[in-house]
This record gives sequence, C-alpha cells and structure tokens, in this order.
Amino acid sequence: MAVSANRLELMQIADAVAREKSIDKQIVIDAMADSIEKAAKSRYGLETNIRADINEKTGEIKLQRLLEVVEDVEDYDTQIDLAGAKKKNEAAKIGDHIGELLPPMDFGRIAAQSAKQVIVQKVRDAERDRQFDEFKDRVGEIINGTVKRVEYGNVIVDLGRGEAIIRRDELIPRETYKYGDRVRGYIYDVRREQRGPQIFMSRTHPQFMAKLFQMEVPEIYDGVIEIRSVARDPGSRAKIAVISNDSGIDPVGACVGMRGSRVQAVVGELQGEKIDIIPWNPEAAGFIVNALQPAEVAKVVLDEEKERIEVVVPDEQLSLAIGRRGQNVRLASQLTGWDIDILTEEEESGRRQAEFNANTQTFVDALNVDEMVAQLLASEGFSDLEEVAYVESDEIAMIEGFDDETASELQARAREFLEKQEQELDAERKTLGVTDDMRQVPGITTRMMVALGKSEDEIKTLDDFAGCIADDLIGWNERKDGEVTRHPGILDGFELSRVQADEMIMAARLAAGWVTEDDLKEPEVVEEEVVVEEDPRAAVINVIEDTSTQS
Repeated sequence: MAVSANRLELMQIADAVAREKSIDKQIVIDAMADSIEKAAKSRYGLETNIRADINEKTGEIKLQRLLEVVEDVEDYDTQIDLAGAKKKNEAAKIGDHIGELLPPMDFGRIAAQSAKQVIVQKVRDAERDRQFDEFKDRVGEIINGTVKRVEYGNVIVDLGRGEAIIRRDELIPRETYKYGDRVRGYIYDVRREQRGPQIFMSRTHPQFMAKLFQMEVPEIYDGVIEIRSVARDPGSRAKIAVISNDSGIDPVGACVGMRGSRVQAVVGELQGEKIDIIPWNPEAAGFIVNALQPAEVAKVVLDEEKERIEVVVPDEQLSLAIGRRGQNVRLASQLTGWDIDILTEEEESGRRQAEFNANTQTFVDALNVDEMVAQLLASEGFSDLEEVAYVESDEIAMIEGFDDETASELQARAREFLEKQEQELDAERKTLGVTDDMRQVPGITTRMMVALGKSEDEIKTLDDFAGCIADDLIGWNERKDGEVTRHPGILDGFELSRVQADEMIMAARLAAGWVTEDDLKEPEVVEEEVVVEEDPRAAVINVIEDTSTQS
C-alpha cells in the first residue's frame, strides 16, 4: 500500500501521538485502522465489510474484505456460499466470516483527509476519556495549576493533563489572576460533557479551607484531629470546628501551631481571611456558645423541635456576638446548623416580664380573681388555663397562701371558662362551614379547626385536611446565603411538631379513605435469584452504543 510515510514511520507517529496525548498506543493504532477502513469503503462501496489490520512491529497494513458464509447468496459484495468458503477454509460453516485479501490502493486527497479526521476524532475521544477517568476520582482534592486565560471573570487553569475552570463566584472577592499565575483550588465537581470533561475548581468552598488545614496540620492528616464543621464568608472571616481523638492533644493549639505558623499559612493562601478555630462539642448548647466566640454568652435556651436556640448575652456583648453585618452569628449558625436568636439580658428580662404580665392578665380575666392570686399562679410557672384546670389539685394547693378549697375553686372556674370558650369556638367553626368529620383527626382541637377555616386555603373538610402537608400546618424555614427566612404555617402558635403534623395528616387520609392500613404496611421483600444468560453479541452492541453516546 502506498502511503506518504514508510511503515516504521507510521509506528513512530502512533507512538509519538500516544505519548503526547497520554493515551494507550493501541488506541492510536486502532484509530488508524478505522480510518483506513473508512477510506477503503469509499472506493469499494460503503456496504462492503472491510477490515484493516496493522502489524504493531513492522507497520505492515493488511486490507481484507469480510464475506459472510450463507446458504443462498443474495449480495456477492458481502456474502459467499458454503462451497466457495470451504475452498478458502475447510473449517468454514454457515454464519462465519471469510477474509478476502484486497489489492493495495492509493489514497486520494479526499480519502486521506477523511482518514485524518477519523484519527483526530478517535484520539480526541480517547484523550477526553482519559482526562475524565483521571480526574473523576480526584473530587475533593486540592490541585495546583497555571492560569491559561481569563474569560469574563472565569479563570481557565492548565493542570498539565487537563483544563479546569474556576468560575467568578468561586473566586475569593478582590482576587485577580493573569496569564501564567500559579493558582491552587479545590476540585468539587467533574462532569462528562459533549465538549469533553469539565473540571470545576473552587477557592470559596468550605472544604478548600479544611483541606488546607489538613495539609498544614499533620495531626489532621493522621486522623488524630477531626474537622467536624466549616463555615466561611470567603475573603473575610471563617469558623472551623475541630475535635481531638487523643485527650493529650489540644485540637485548637495544634491547628494554630507554634506562634500561629500553621494557621497563618492557611490565612495567607486565603488572602488574609480571619479564621476562628472552635473546639467542637457534642452538646448543642456548648457548641453554640463556643461558635459565638469571641462574644461571652450568659444563657442559652434550646428548642430542639425547631432546631432554634435563643442566646442571651450581656448588653455590652451584643454587637460582638452579632458581628459586623451579622457575620459572627451567621457563621455560627452555619457552623452549628441551628437558627440562633441573639438577645441581651435586658431584652430577655423584658420579654419574660411581658409574658408574666400577659399570663397574669389572662388569669385575672378568666378566673375572676384579684391580681395577687393571678401573679402567684404565673410565678409558679402556670402559663395557660388548661394547666390550671387539669393538673393535680395538690400542685395548686402547695402554692404559698393557697389551700385545697382554693385549688378546687380555681380549677372549677378554669374548667367553666374553658367550656364556655369551647362553645363559642364551636359556634364560630359552624359559621365558617368547617365540617364535623374533622373531629376524626386525633389531636385536632376546635381552635385549630377555626384557624383552618379562616386560612386562605379554607380547609373545611376532612378531604381538605388530608390534602395538606406538614409545611402547610407548621410552616418552614428557608436558608439562603446564610440568612434564614421563616414562612409561617396555618397552625403556627399551637406548639405542633412536624411529627405530630405528619401523624394528623396521615390519620385524616385514613379516615377519608385515601389510603388503607394495608397500604401503610411495609411490603415483604422476597429475594429471588434470577439467572440471565447474556448474549455475547449483545454485550458488544452495548459497548458500541455506550461509546457512541459518550462521544
């Protein structure tokens, strides 16, 4: 076969391309064979089944036409009868393919160009697959590269064996790069796309800082110290929570290093970002107190159901606890996963006094007692009439100045007031059109039914309630850019937990006939061994289809 390069040069070219693109030499040789097959088909006919074999040692090219052995020949270009096949190979049988050598051919300009395109495409696809396979398992690593170019604020990084992109929003604010600069980033995603593998790097990702500490602190690399949580305001401030698995090692001191050498190395890489190193605590309250450093905390009140915590700080510590533009409390919230409300001691005292006054007034109005008696009840922790009406009478009689007769009278008045209130609420419920079948829902009260009937959704029947979700009833919190927005629910203020809301909704669906008890039972899993005999030809077809899809 006449070609522009001799046989040895052909192998040298294949070897050079394989080394330059960091791919297997066999892939390049196969690409050459495919290109020769395509060029040959353009001469002998596209319907002709042609196979090109290239000897890796000598570079010799052998071109064959493959003919299928059949009983009755319909196409002499692709088929051969059994008698003719046995003349070429005694072992031939129906369904086999017989190779027939073709004479050498000269490549024309168009055929050579087409062959070149096939080789280039095959090599490019192999290079993309190699890049994807190399970097897909490096997600979560820090990698160094050189800035190749900057496009619309996005930095394209040359990694040597691939390219990565650092998007503008993944760069630390006020950080600029130009061609040739060295840059270090965190690989957070690798995607296989039509134009090749896309490698995404970040310098603002919280784990970038965690990995930098792992590189600077041997104890973290060895697993003696663990990083439990990271929160960052890139380029400004960050908090990192650490814990030691060895009681003899101080995790904070180890991360700071001698004269701050270790933490300063991380700060330098992050363009001067201030870092607070916090000792992690399994108790939420203690962890949150640590997270709010350097502010001092006087008291904390946890609401585990809503994952919300109230933190009381001295008046002079308020600005320190909140931080500039709320930065300190926002980072503490991100670090701990809790919504944090900051109150001063004066604000907390004022709120408690307001609650005390409100409870006192409620008791005065409902129980028809003087203010002194109402204050005694409120000071003992009674916050609503239901507690007064249905607690053990001994708890009321034990209050200083009260006796059994007083306790019985107060409970009788409380029950009478609640019954009258229930009658009024029931009348309002009927006026709103809320049906009686709603009472089939366990835990629902007449006051709740009135609130449901007054809502914008006008939930008035059992079917209406069955169509709700927990968020409709108790609301939800939306966290965006570190800020938490509260979306209230219809039954806000009824101290209803998410679990209780879900149970009530499911009970309504059962009562309404939407589901049955059998539907709620977990299906039994029956393991059955299935043996599938796979056709080897189907496996080859699948591989070809997968390759076509990826390219």
